[in-house]
Order: sequence, then C-alpha cells, then structure tokens
Amino acid sequence: MIIGVPKEIKNHEYRVGLTPAATKEYIAHGHTVIVETNAGTAIGFTDDQYVEAGATILNTAQEVFAQAEMIVKVKEPQPNECKMLREGQTLYTYLHLAPDPTQTKLLVESGATCIAYETVTDRTGGLPLLAPMSEVAGRMSIQAGAHHLEKAQGGSGTLLGGVPGVAPAKVLVVGGGVVGTNAAKMALGMGADVTILDRSLPRLRQLDDIFNGTVKTVYSTVDAIDYYTSKADLVIGAVLIPGAAAPKLITKEHIKNMKPGSVLVDVAIDQGGCFETSKATTHQEPTYVIDDVVHYCVANMPGGVARTSTMALNNATLPFGLALANKGPKQAMLDDEHLLNGLNVHKGKVTYKAVVDALGEELNLEFVKAKSALAL
Repeated sequence: MIIGVPKEIKNHEYRVGLTPAATKEYIAHGHTVIVETNAGTAIGFTDDQYVEAGATILNTAQEVFAQAEMIVKVKEPQPNECKMLREGQTLYTYLHLAPDPTQTKLLVESGATCIAYETVTDRTGGLPLLAPMSEVAGRMSIQAGAHHLEKAQGGSGTLLGGVPGVAPAKVLVVGGGVVGTNAAKMALGMGADVTILDRSLPRLRQLDDIFNGTVKTVYSTVDAIDYYTSKADLVIGAVLIPGAAAPKLITKEHIKNMKPGSVLVDVAIDQGGCFETSKATTHQEPTYVIDDVVHYCVANMPGGVARTSTMALNNATLPFGLALANKGPKQAMLDDEHLLNGLNVHKGKVTYKAVVDALGEELNLEFVKAKSALAL
C-alpha cells in the first residue's frame, strides 16, 4: 500500500502523522511511504531521516494526496485537504466530527473511508489512540493555566503552589478520566489545592486510591459545580463523551460568579467545549476574557509540545495503521471490532451514531452501521 504523510497546516501545528521510525516499520512490512517535504522538520525529523528510513519525499500536499492510498495525519483535514480526498482512499487521523458540520459534509462528499483516532476502542472500553494526547493535554492544561494566572497574562496574579504562609491556588478538574487524572497529577505536583468532580462513584474511588487522599474527590451535581467553580482559581474542563459533542457543564452564570482573574482551560474544545462560553482558539492567540475570567481554549493543545506528542501518538497509532495497510482497510476493520469503531465515514455514509445525533438534522444525514457501510 502507498502511505501518504502530508505536512499539517493547522495554525501552529507541528506534529506529523509518521515519525521516521514508524515510516521504517511500514516499509519493513512491504509498503511504500511518501512524505511531503518538511513535514516533520520543525520538530527535528528531517527529510534526510525519512529518506534514510526508506520514504520518498514529495514537494506538495497535492502530490501526496494524489498518489497515496492511505493518508496518515494528526489533525482533522482542513477544507482544502478534504477536497483532495477521493473514493477508495483511506484517511487515518483525528476527526472530531460532531461539532464540525463543514468537515463532516466535505468528508461525506469525498467518498473516502475516514477512520477517527478518537473513536477506536480497546478491550477495556478505553480509547487507546486518544489516550496519549489526553495525557499530554491534561498535563499541559496545568502549565497553561498556571501561566495565565500570572497578572501579566490577564490572570489574578496567583501562584499555583503558593509559598509558605500563603495558601495555594484552588484547582477544579471537571472530569476524572485520562485528561483529568493527568491534570490533577501536575497540579498536585505544583502544590495546588486540587478537587476533581466526576459522576462515576467507582472512578472517584479509584482516584481517591491513586492520589491517596491528597486530592478531593466530589460527586458532580449542579450544586457541586455551583460551589466549586465560585471558589476556584483555575478550572480544567476534562469532560468526554466519545465521538459526541461535549456537554456544557459550566454555564455563563457559573462564569459570572467566578473570581476576577480566574482561568478556564477547556481541554474538551475539540468536541465543542464543556464551558458555555468556549470558542476555539489557537496557540498564536490562545486566550480571551469574558466576565473577567480568562478562557484558554486552544483546539490542538498537544501541538504545543509537538515532538513529545508525535512520538507518543505514533506509539499508539502504529499497530492499527499497520493492520489497515497489511490487510486492507475493509478486512482489517472486519477482523477487529475496536478498529471498526473508529470508522466514522465510508463511501458517503456516516457510520458513527454520535455524529448523526449531533449533525443529522442540519446535514440531512442518516446513520448506517459500520459493517453495513463496508458491505456497500
């Protein structure tokens, strides 16, 4: 199979779909890899390294899309990239379709087979291709939040860990999954006063064991959100419903009642955000202020530490990618129900129900089960 790796074009996105090491794995399995020039140069993966791994370097994304049978990316394709896709071609990347009608419409029109990293599952019910970026984003959320609490960044001027004689900042983490756990680890390590809200009692028990009681675990109710947001210096939005738009758990009223100069970091922004006032921002202009509360809603947070993120992502995506290449996408998905769960669009049909639930009326979409779509 011919595997294509275009350069990412989203604002300040330096990650790359394949590292030279992953490229070498595909080639060792008998595949051809074509890489757009300078696809990984910004994070230290040079064209020469890809050539040494056995890849062919092409000058433009158009050439990569035209020749490749499977496109391996990181971020969702931008509109001009969607228009380069074609029927019979496979796209393997993050998609986050539920809050994105434009991308969904273009992918449906392309006829391509589109597999979303974020909806591939594993035997434990986890999301193995989302987890590494959730780990990165969770840890970065605290770095970003601590930075924007500084007065010069618009924050209240509060040091996250405090100092002897001065209380630390109060950090509220909404959601106790991978993002929330990693955020709590970082915040606790920096000396903050950390509270996690979640609606799963078993998960709260796990978190209490993980942190040995050093983090407050609270069952999430409307009353709890009212109380803890009003006390928080930093709130991390770490809520996920796989493949679906994130619920707006923090409302405009909550934000009006927060302390001036407090900071919100919405890690769920890829799925539309879990704060009512959230709108996607970029690394170039990461924040805005509403009701004296700083909002950080960067939609590709792990792109800020692109080298670490790329290597972590490749570790997770490589086995599934090799299966797609070795067996062909259809057979690979029929052989592995977890990979099949990653299928979101195929030959103009939407195969992930949460996307249809979110956009079906707007785009006149009909849900088709993945196996039924593959039979077309």
